[in-house]
Amino acid sequence: MTSRTLWCSFLLLCSLVSSELALAQAHRPDPLSDGEINKLRDTAQYPEERLKLYVEFARTRLDRAQQIHADAKATDREAQTREEFQEFLDVYDELNTNVDTYADRGEDLRKALKPVIEADTEFGAKIRAFKSSLGKTEEARDDFLVASALQAVDSGARDHRDLLAQQEELFKHKKKQNRKDDSARAE
Repeated sequence: MTSRTLWCSFLLLCSLVSSELALAQAHRPDPLSDGEINKLRDTAQYPEERLKLYVEFARTRLDRAQQIHADAKATDREAQTREEFQEFLDVYDELNTNVDTYADRGEDLRKALKPVIEADTEFGAKIRAFKSSLGKTEEARDDFLVASALQAVDSGARDHRDLLAQQEELFKHKKKQNRKDDSARAE
C-alpha cells in the first residue's frame, strides 16, 4: 500500500469513528438539568458542597425510578424506570469522578466523604430492595442495569471508605508534622 492509500484509509476510519461517537452522544443526553449544572458550576471550588449536590441528584433519580416502578398507571413504566436507573448510574459515576479529582488534587475530603459514604449505604439498601421487589420477568429484563447499579454503589462505597481512611491517616501525620514545625519555630 502506498502512503497516500494508508492516509486515506486512516482519514476514513477517523471520520467513521467520530460520526459513531457523535451519534452515541446525541442518543444519550446529559442526565443533569440546566439548573443542576448551574448549581454544580457554582460549587466547583467547594468539594463538600459539590459532593452533597451529586448525592442529592443521584438520590432524586433513584427515588424517581422506585416511584415510577411502583406506579402501575405510569405509561411506559419499564422504559422510564430503566432510564432513571441509567441516569442514577451516570450521576453516581460523576460523583465518583469528582471524588477522584479532588483526591488527586490533595484536597482534604474527610468531612465531604462522610455524607457520601452514608449515601452509599442508603443507595445500596434501596437498590437491593428494588431488586427484591422485581417479578421474574422484570428481573430478567432489568437484571443487568440493576446489577450494574448495585456493583457501582458497592465498589464506590468501598473506594470512599478506603479514601477516607487514607485521608484520616495522611492528615493525622500532617497535623503532627505541623505541630513539630510550630514548636521548632517557637524555640
